[in-house]
Amino acid sequence: MRRLLLLRHGKAAQQSAGGDRERPLTRRGLADAHRVGEFLVAQGMTPELAVASNARRARQTLERVLEAFPVHVTHLIENSIYSASVDHLLDILRQSPEKVVTMLVVGHNPGFCELADALAGAGDPDEISRMRIKFPPASLAILDFPSGGWANVAKGAARLHRFVTPADLRDEADDAD
Repeated sequence: MRRLLLLRHGKAAQQSAGGDRERPLTRRGLADAHRVGEFLVAQGMTPELAVASNARRARQTLERVLEAFPVHVTHLIENSIYSASVDHLLDILRQSPEKVVTMLVVGHNPGFCELADALAGAGDPDEISRMRIKFPPASLAILDFPSGGWANVAKGAARLHRFVTPADLRDEADDAD
Protein backbone atom coordinates (compact mmCIF):
# COMPACT_ATOMS: atom_id res chain seq x y z
CA MET A 1 0.00 0.00 0.00
CA ARG A 2 1.14 3.56 -0.79
CA ARG A 3 -0.06 6.50 1.27
CA LEU A 4 -0.30 10.08 0.05
CA LEU A 5 -0.56 12.84 2.63
CA LEU A 6 -1.95 15.72 0.61
CA LEU A 7 -1.66 18.94 2.64
CA ARG A 8 -2.83 22.40 1.63
CA HIS A 9 -0.53 25.12 2.98
CA GLY A 10 -1.53 26.92 6.17
CA LYS A 11 -3.37 30.23 6.37
CA ALA A 12 -1.31 32.93 4.70
CA ALA A 13 -1.17 36.70 4.75
CA GLN A 14 -3.47 38.35 2.21
CA GLN A 15 -0.64 40.19 0.47
CA SER A 16 3.12 40.45 0.28
CA ALA A 17 5.37 43.09 -1.24
CA GLY A 18 7.07 40.22 -3.09
CA GLY A 19 3.85 39.06 -4.76
CA ASP A 20 1.72 35.97 -4.29
CA ARG A 21 4.60 33.46 -4.11
CA GLU A 22 6.09 35.38 -1.17
CA ARG A 23 3.01 35.51 1.05
CA PRO A 24 4.05 34.20 4.49
CA LEU A 25 1.98 32.14 6.89
CA THR A 26 0.04 33.94 9.58
CA ARG A 27 0.47 32.99 13.25
CA ARG A 28 -2.58 30.75 12.91
CA GLY A 29 -1.12 29.19 9.76
CA LEU A 30 2.14 28.41 11.58
CA ALA A 31 0.28 26.92 14.55
CA ASP A 32 -2.01 24.83 12.33
CA ALA A 33 0.94 23.47 10.34
CA HIS A 34 2.69 22.42 13.53
CA ARG A 35 -0.52 20.80 14.77
CA VAL A 36 -0.72 18.78 11.53
CA GLY A 37 2.84 17.57 12.15
CA GLU A 38 1.95 16.52 15.69
CA PHE A 39 -1.13 14.71 14.38
CA LEU A 40 0.92 12.79 11.81
CA VAL A 41 3.46 11.78 14.45
CA ALA A 42 0.69 10.66 16.83
CA GLN A 43 -0.87 8.59 14.03
CA GLY A 44 2.47 6.98 13.14
CA MET A 45 2.39 8.47 9.65
CA THR A 46 6.00 9.41 9.02
CA PRO A 47 6.66 10.12 5.36
CA GLU A 48 9.82 8.86 3.68
CA LEU A 49 9.63 11.87 1.38
CA ALA A 50 8.05 15.32 1.69
CA VAL A 51 7.64 17.62 -1.29
CA ALA A 52 6.42 21.22 -1.25
CA SER A 53 5.64 23.99 -3.68
CA ASN A 54 8.24 26.75 -3.89
CA ALA A 55 5.78 29.36 -2.60
CA ARG A 56 6.87 30.74 0.76
CA ARG A 57 3.67 29.69 2.54
CA ALA A 58 4.06 26.08 1.35
CA ARG A 59 7.74 25.97 2.35
CA GLN A 60 6.88 27.37 5.79
CA THR A 61 4.07 24.84 6.18
CA LEU A 62 6.45 22.02 5.35
CA GLU A 63 9.07 23.31 7.81
CA ARG A 64 6.53 23.54 10.65
CA VAL A 65 5.11 20.07 9.95
CA LEU A 66 8.58 18.50 9.83
CA GLU A 67 9.57 20.10 13.16
CA ALA A 68 7.19 17.67 14.88
CA PHE A 69 8.96 14.53 13.63
CA PRO A 70 11.65 13.04 15.86
CA VAL A 71 13.48 11.73 12.77
CA HIS A 72 14.79 13.47 9.68
CA VAL A 73 12.38 13.39 6.75
CA THR A 74 13.90 13.78 3.30
CA HIS A 75 12.28 16.76 1.67
CA LEU A 76 12.51 18.83 -1.46
CA ILE A 77 10.95 21.82 -3.17
CA GLU A 78 9.16 21.30 -6.48
CA ASN A 79 8.66 24.56 -8.38
CA SER A 80 5.97 23.21 -10.67
CA ILE A 81 3.47 22.42 -7.87
CA TYR A 82 2.54 26.10 -7.67
CA SER A 83 -0.68 26.57 -9.71
CA ALA A 84 -0.38 23.06 -11.19
CA SER A 85 -3.33 21.32 -12.79
CA VAL A 86 -4.58 17.94 -11.60
CA ASP A 87 -2.93 16.22 -14.55
CA HIS A 88 0.42 17.87 -13.83
CA LEU A 89 0.18 16.95 -10.12
CA LEU A 90 -0.54 13.35 -11.17
CA ASP A 91 2.57 13.43 -13.36
CA ILE A 92 4.64 14.61 -10.38
CA LEU A 93 3.28 11.78 -8.22
CA ARG A 94 3.99 9.23 -10.94
CA GLN A 95 7.65 10.27 -10.97
CA SER A 96 8.09 9.58 -7.25
CA PRO A 97 10.69 7.02 -6.16
CA GLU A 98 9.20 3.54 -5.82
CA LYS A 99 10.96 3.00 -2.47
CA VAL A 100 8.76 5.73 -0.97
CA VAL A 101 5.72 4.21 0.74
CA THR A 102 4.35 7.33 2.46
CA MET A 103 4.73 10.73 0.85
CA LEU A 104 3.71 14.18 2.10
CA VAL A 105 2.99 16.81 -0.55
CA VAL A 106 2.32 20.45 0.39
CA GLY A 107 0.69 22.80 -2.08
CA HIS A 108 -2.27 24.91 -3.07
CA ASN A 109 -5.90 25.06 -4.02
CA PRO A 110 -7.68 24.68 -6.30
CA GLY A 111 -5.26 21.99 -7.53
CA PHE A 112 -5.04 20.04 -4.27
CA CYS A 113 -8.79 19.91 -3.64
CA GLU A 114 -9.32 18.84 -7.24
CA LEU A 115 -6.53 16.24 -7.02
CA ALA A 116 -7.88 14.74 -3.78
CA ASP A 117 -11.35 14.57 -5.32
CA ALA A 118 -10.01 12.98 -8.51
CA LEU A 119 -8.00 10.35 -6.63
CA ALA A 120 -10.61 9.40 -4.00
CA GLY A 121 -12.53 6.60 -5.67
CA ALA A 122 -13.52 5.08 -2.33
CA GLY A 123 -13.85 5.98 1.33
CA ASP A 124 -16.43 7.27 3.76
CA PRO A 125 -18.99 9.18 1.64
CA ASP A 126 -19.44 11.82 4.35
CA GLU A 127 -15.68 12.44 4.53
CA ILE A 128 -15.43 12.64 0.74
CA SER A 129 -18.35 15.05 0.61
CA ARG A 130 -16.86 17.23 3.37
CA MET A 131 -13.54 17.32 1.50
CA ARG A 132 -15.26 18.30 -1.77
CA ILE A 133 -17.26 21.08 -0.15
CA LYS A 134 -14.33 22.82 1.52
CA PHE A 135 -10.59 22.13 1.62
CA PRO A 136 -9.43 24.99 3.88
CA PRO A 137 -5.82 26.01 4.57
CA ALA A 138 -3.83 23.35 6.49
CA SER A 139 -6.31 20.62 5.57
CA LEU A 140 -4.97 17.13 5.05
CA ALA A 141 -6.34 14.41 2.79
CA ILE A 142 -4.89 11.00 3.63
CA LEU A 143 -5.20 8.83 0.54
CA ASP A 144 -4.29 5.15 0.36
CA PHE A 145 -3.46 3.32 -2.85
CA PRO A 146 -4.05 -0.39 -2.24
CA SER A 147 -1.64 -1.73 -4.85
CA GLY A 148 0.95 -0.76 -7.41
CA GLY A 149 3.64 1.86 -7.33
CA TRP A 150 3.58 5.60 -7.79
CA ALA A 151 4.02 5.19 -11.54
CA ASN A 152 0.54 3.60 -11.62
CA VAL A 153 -1.32 6.30 -9.68
CA ALA A 154 -4.60 7.00 -11.47
CA LYS A 155 -7.79 8.95 -10.94
CA GLY A 156 -10.21 7.05 -8.72
CA ALA A 157 -7.52 4.60 -7.55
CA ALA A 158 -7.26 5.77 -3.93
CA ARG A 159 -9.32 5.29 -0.82
CA LEU A 160 -9.78 8.39 1.32
CA HIS A 161 -8.52 7.15 4.68
CA ARG A 162 -9.31 10.42 6.44
CA PHE A 163 -9.85 14.12 5.80
CA VAL A 164 -8.58 16.38 8.58
CA THR A 165 -9.04 20.13 8.91
CA PRO A 166 -7.35 22.49 11.36
CA ALA A 167 -10.69 22.82 13.18
CA ASP A 168 -10.76 19.03 13.68
CA LEU A 169 -7.29 19.13 15.22
CA ARG A 170 -8.13 22.10 17.43
CA ASP A 171 -11.22 20.21 18.65
CA GLU A 172 -9.07 17.11 19.39
CA ALA A 173 -6.60 19.27 21.33
CA ASP A 174 -9.45 20.81 23.33
CA ASP A 175 -10.83 17.35 24.12
CA ALA A 176 -7.41 16.24 25.40
CA ASP A 177 -7.22 19.15 27.88
